[in-house]
Amino acid sequence: MAIKHLPEPVPLTHPRLLQTLVENRRVFNLNNCELNVFESYQQAYHVPLAFDDVVITSMVRGKKIMHLFEEPAFDYLPGESVIVPAREAMVIDFPEASAENPTQCIALAIDGSYLRNTVDYLNAYYNQQNEQHQWELQFNRYHFENDDEVTHLINKLIRVCSSGDTSKNIYADLNMKELLIRLLQHQHLQQVKAETDTSCNQSRLHYVLHYIHEHLTEKILVDTLSRKAYLSRNIFFKWFREQFGITPLEYINRERVKLAKQLLAQPRYSLPQVSQLCGFTDVNYFIRVFRKTEGITPGVYQSYTNAV
Repeated sequence: MAIKHLPEPVPLTHPRLLQTLVENRRVFNLNNCELNVFESYQQAYHVPLAFDDVVITSMVRGKKIMHLFEEPAFDYLPGESVIVPAREAMVIDFPEASAENPTQCIALAIDGSYLRNTVDYLNAYYNQQNEQHQWELQFNRYHFENDDEVTHLINKLIRVCSSGDTSKNIYADLNMKELLIRLLQHQHLQQVKAETDTSCNQSRLHYVLHYIHEHLTEKILVDTLSRKAYLSRNIFFKWFREQFGITPLEYINRERVKLAKQLLAQPRYSLPQVSQLCGFTDVNYFIRVFRKTEGITPGVYQSYTNAV
């Protein structure tokens, strides 16, 4: 079911230009990154792949099965991304690839010094004086679904890197920096969220997220959250967005949509009931938020889920 934020399809390589039917590679080199477009046109298993730099990959078409970090294999599908450290071996299966159904994946290899400079920028400018967080790219949270912003940036980078624009290095650098910052913020959010249940008082961030989850089905005001964080409303809003890359309301709505998906999987609940149980006072607003987050309406999601 297509509910994810899908990257724009990249034109496939003309059949006459294919060098191989498994992981055919096109490369676009820039000053601080290398964009690779990989395509496979036949089934294959245990295909190794590694890069000399940190790489951000994003699935565009078809399905792969990834073996990474000696952990259980997982399906890799369009609308998802994977971050892999330098010289880390990926082993990939292509169980469904064919000429009619090729896989396509982009891999953005990023220069190590550029990555370090971006992380240093975050540590210098995004830290609160009284609540320090050491920003770094983590590889224990390496597989994730794209959101609107990540997909938008990946699409822009594909267009920039593959263009003939003489200024493309400048545009690519700007978009890469934003993409890296958003991924770092996403990982930070997931880390704090994972720690919240056992360490709700570890920091102001933990306390605020714990409060949100404890009151997710109720009306949550930003003024209330800012008081819990002992910050003014404006400073709280800016602080939350700098730490996590999204606004407090966006986070609340995302968590409510996750709860809604669990309830929609149970046919005894109607849309108005799910809306109310998830803290939405207006069912039409609930539908709009759900569609924006998942790409389909809650009614379609419920019909599909209960039909499977």
